[in-house]
Amino acid sequence: MSVHERKQRERAERERLIVATARELAERQGWDAVTTRRLAERIEYSQPVLYSHFRGKREIIGAVALEGAAEMAAAVRAATAAAPGPRERVAALARAYLDFATRHPAVYDALFHLDGGLAYAREDTPAPLKDAFAALRESLAEVAGDGTDPGLFTETFWAALHGLATLTRAGRLPPELADRRIALLVDRLAVVPAP
Repeated sequence: MSVHERKQRERAERERLIVATARELAERQGWDAVTTRRLAERIEYSQPVLYSHFRGKREIIGAVALEGAAEMAAAVRAATAAAPGPRERVAALARAYLDFATRHPAVYDALFHLDGGLAYAREDTPAPLKDAFAALRESLAEVAGDGTDPGLFTETFWAALHGLATLTRAGRLPPELADRRIALLVDRLAVVPAP
């Protein structure tokens, strides 16, 4: 291995450590607790080393969001792969999405509530964000209904899931009714074509 390759590997490892530490700190104490000073102390590198990887907290939030988008896409695909039919896939998708939002609130915030400097719904949207949307669309396209644009349907269904996740987390919706909300959402929006 050349010196350059070793340095690149070490740089990538430091970057992963910074992102993992920021994510852990945010999940335990919230994003306000994530500062470059605290991160530097936790990973035992100087603040200038942090700044050699990320220009600041905004870019760290963006890195956490990209990592989270990949994890969310994987969770949705895993959940929908085991479902026997279109409606069951949509219900599994909804449960996987809402479960991800509940289990990883700081990551969910990085994805959808905080400014991580990422472009959404544009040509320059990073691949992990596009893939997360694609993971939703894969199951939702088959239940969009005749003549309905699958992308638009996916955006609308996703907006409903986001609203449920956000309102439940804020204590504005009782969590014990989550399954009934999912069933209602699937019943009203997911149109399975007749055979």
